[in-house]
Amino acid sequence: MSQIEEFDKNVEEYDKWYDELPEVYQSELLSIKEQLRKLPENIRGIEVGLGTGRFAQPLGIKEGIEPSEEMAFKATKRGIEVVKGVAESMPYKAMQFDFVLFVTICYLDNIERAIEESYRVLKPKGALIMAILDKNQPVAQEYKERKKRSTFFRNARFYSVKYITDLIESKGFKDLDYNQTLFGELNEIKTAQRPKPGYGEGSFVVIKATKK
Repeated sequence: MSQIEEFDKNVEEYDKWYDELPEVYQSELLSIKEQLRKLPENIRGIEVGLGTGRFAQPLGIKEGIEPSEEMAFKATKRGIEVVKGVAESMPYKAMQFDFVLFVTICYLDNIERAIEESYRVLKPKGALIMAILDKNQPVAQEYKERKKRSTFFRNARFYSVKYITDLIESKGFKDLDYNQTLFGELNEIKTAQRPKPGYGEGSFVVIKATKK
């Protein structure tokens, strides 16, 4: 079964994660919002791989890409305009957007190509915002240990912040800015956490970079 088919068949299980770990979910939202607040107002952006819209909707993002038809159907119910497509070949013309957001890079087939496509569709000085689970921190380690038993993380890939930083810079982005959240194990997070600048402590890191 392909990864897209896995998501098509497990939409309710996917959404259930956010309901069962609300403090983790809210912490991640706060971290992404912190980076979005640094951008100018009244700009146009997309989320790539937006799933059921659990991030796009509360972040005020009106459109994006999703390859899973069942996930996209639920996202449209949340008011998101969804285009079927993949990160490695975005169905948009060049220089269309002020920002491109990724929250689920662990599912990308080719992250290098996805970053190149982001650069193409961004306007000059547009922002790439990429959230990752740092593979050197506790949450990614926990998911790696549970891979064989997990519907969604069976084929997931986790990256270090340095690896993603080097890749982003090699594709022509500059002025990288970081914040982090999810301090501790998942079961230890009982309240929504405010993000801290930098990386190296929190499991969830949000990187903002600017197109040259």
